[in-house]
This record gives sequence, structure tokens and C-alpha cells, in this order.
Amino acid sequence: MKMKIGAFVGKLPSWVKALGLAILGAALIALPIVYPKSYVMGVMCRIFMYMILAGSLNVINGYSGQFNIGHAGFYCIGAYTEAILATKVGLSFWIALPLGGVMAAVIGLLVATPTLKLRGTYLAIVTLGASEIIRLVALNWEGLTGGPIGIKGIPSPVLFGFKISKSIHYYYIFLALAALFFFVTYRVINSRIGRAWLSIREDELAARSLGVETRFYKAINFMYGAFWAGIAGAAFAPYFKFISSDMFSLDEGFNILSMVIIGGQGTLLGPAVGSIIVNFLTEFLRPISQFRLVVYALLIIIMMWLRPQGLVGASNSILAGKKIGGNLSRRGKGGAAVARAGGR
Repeated sequence: MKMKIGAFVGKLPSWVKALGLAILGAALIALPIVYPKSYVMGVMCRIFMYMILAGSLNVINGYSGQFNIGHAGFYCIGAYTEAILATKVGLSFWIALPLGGVMAAVIGLLVATPTLKLRGTYLAIVTLGASEIIRLVALNWEGLTGGPIGIKGIPSPVLFGFKISKSIHYYYIFLALAALFFFVTYRVINSRIGRAWLSIREDELAARSLGVETRFYKAINFMYGAFWAGIAGAAFAPYFKFISSDMFSLDEGFNILSMVIIGGQGTLLGPAVGSIIVNFLTEFLRPISQFRLVVYALLIIIMMWLRPQGLVGASNSILAGKKIGGNLSRRGKGGAAVARAGGR
């Protein structure tokens, strides 16, 4: 009988998990020292950034059951917030970075508030439209965003007098942000808030009947995901030193969504795996330019056909197509989550 990855990891002693994380952390910290190639560091920076973007989208789609396909809009807000504050106001990167996340969270709340009763395709269309509205505002508000020209010359971060200007330096910034995201998200998901999100995903009506304020928790969920997308965008702006509205198109939103689907929704590890796969494919398929989008589409179709729960998703997930046992198991877990979220 095959041992599920998640079940296997869950049965490991705590000290084995801690040791594994320590070894992984040490290896990632030592990587730039052992192999300081600029090209490799650039790829790793993008992988860590997309881990945050895909992971934050997974918090919305995978843990609360909402369907957001306009995540690129919040990514755009974070990037423009940092760029505007750095170039026009002169704020330090370390102050503009969290403000980019806060601004994205505020816009996320504005998007979520009128759509809290929507689900599925209807919510997806609203988020898609919101993302495009954000991009068009960035494209046409020339006095603030530079319009089609964008914002150039975004200053590099400075830490204790040291200017962070190379990929090998940004590597540690993105690594630290990704580690912080996964740590905080793990704690949130295993808290009362996380259990409320899971109960909403499993059965929103049952969650409401047991006293879970579904509208409140769905809004918090959307804000949390948008906040981290804004953080990723704010870190991206000085790294690239130039941003324009065409970097945050609908294609970018679908690119982030593909990482979640390929890796597996509703798992912490899934978006990280999806980010690694898609970014390596991007580099490998770079010679064929835009045709690589066709390869992504084919990969998603194959994944939805052969393993719809994603590479890391559980085999007994409802996404895996288990009609009887899987659904019963899932509803049993959902009932437990609802009860815990409701405090009963």
C-alpha cells in the first residue's frame, strides 16, 4: 500500500522534522556561497517570490474555498506602492515593504466586501475584473504611476549602510520573506482563524449554523492573501528596478494560479513545488518564447486529468475524484473543523 507523503511526514517525530528543516535552511543559506552564479541566484529569487505569490493565492483558494484568479492585481499594488514611496517620497525600502502589503490588503478588503456572498465562477469573474481595473489604473494614472512608461530607477535597499544591488544579495531577502510567509501561514492555519477558513471551505452553511462569522473570516482570508501578494510585489520592484503595468497582466495571474494547481491546493508545500516546476520550465522553454504558455496549458490539462489534486495533494481529497469514500472522509474532517471553529 502506498504511503501518502503528507501522512508519512505527519508521522515523523518532531525532532526529525526540526532536523530536516534545519538542514534545508542551512543548505539554502549556504547555496550562494557554494554556487554564487548570478543567473542561478536570479532564478532562485523568482522561485522564492512566486512561492509567496502562489502560497498566498492558495490561502484564498485552497483554505477557504474562495476562487480568486485576479491575484496579479494585488501583486501590482504592492509593487507600485513601494516604487512610488521610494521614488517620489523617498521612504526606505524597509518601511515601504510592509506598506505595500498593507495597501494590497486594504484593496483586497474593498474587493472582498461586496462579493462575500459570491462563490465559484461568479467570484472568479469579479476578481478577474478587479485585477484588470487595477492594471488599467496603473496604466492610465500617468501623474502617479508613470502611465505606459512605468516607474524607472527604483532605488536599491540599504541595510546598515550596505547597498543591496545584486541577485546574490536579493536572494537572502526573498529567502527570508518566503520563510516568514510559510512560518506565519502555518501558525495561522493551525489557529482558530485557520480552522474557521477550513470549515467555510468544507461547508459554509454548517459553519454559519455553528456560530462561525463566515463573512468576517472570508474577508480576513482575502486580506491575508492580498497582503502577502503585496509584500512579494514590494520586494520585486527594487529587485527589477523598473515596473510597468504590462508586468501584471491577466497572463501573470494565470501563471500564479497554474503553480497552485500543479503543486496542489490546500497544502502548504503544494504552491512551493508548483513554483519550482513552473519557474524551471520557464527557463528551460525560454528559447520558444511565448509558445511556452501552450506548454503550461497542456501541463495544467494533464494535471487536471491525471492528478487534479496536484502533485502534493492528498489522494483521498475530493479533488482527486473520490466519489464515495473520499467525500465521506472529507465531510467528516470538515465537520470536525466546523465544530472546532465554532468553539464546540
